[in-house]
Amino acid sequence: MQAGKVGVVSLSVGFATGLYGISFGALAVASGLDIWQTCVLSLFMFSGGSQFAFIGVLGSGGLISLPAAILSSWLLGVRNGFYAVNMSSLLQTLGLKRVVAAQLTIDESTAVALSREGEEQAKGFWLTGGYVFLFWNIMTLIGALLGSSIGDPKVWGLDAAAAAAFVALVWPRLKNSRMRLTGFFSAFVAIVSSPFVPVGVPILLAGAVGVAIWALPNKART
Repeated sequence: MQAGKVGVVSLSVGFATGLYGISFGALAVASGLDIWQTCVLSLFMFSGGSQFAFIGVLGSGGLISLPAAILSSWLLGVRNGFYAVNMSSLLQTLGLKRVVAAQLTIDESTAVALSREGEEQAKGFWLTGGYVFLFWNIMTLIGALLGSSIGDPKVWGLDAAAAAAFVALVWPRLKNSRMRLTGFFSAFVAIVSSPFVPVGVPILLAGAVGVAIWALPNKART
């Protein structure tokens, strides 16, 4: 990612990432949100993995699963807090600008910033975060409008697409044995517990398994 002008890199990353917003918009409407709820979710949550997790749980359990949907999306969003710790010393923002920086601290803006050197680091962060935010929200609206016009989501298979999209986002991150072990046991617990507990609880149990595995000493996790 180091090659090329930072503006071009940021624009390309922002547009490519924003395209996923079409899927999110359509799936959110299929999960029971209206167009404006979907757009507000993208404006304020603005974290792809967390948003897909939210609508995946909400779509399968309705309003009764809302607490589980919120908690599961929050667990996935915790990583952005770790990014913020790393980026704060680089950006050195204060006041309102610090609030905006927190909103734009995502995988893509952090990755582009850390791939550059010198003054281009901060520039890469702001440009990438801004482009992703712009395109993500535009594409979310487009996807929501498209999703609301296709009728019953079950006819098109969209009732299961949110879960599939979430798996597609998570799968590339399982790069080593620890992550794969965590993914396997978390999925196993979620599947086995699903028939016996309320909707939304299996994903919370899976999250607890993941935390427990990563809390073990290094030798126990290899």
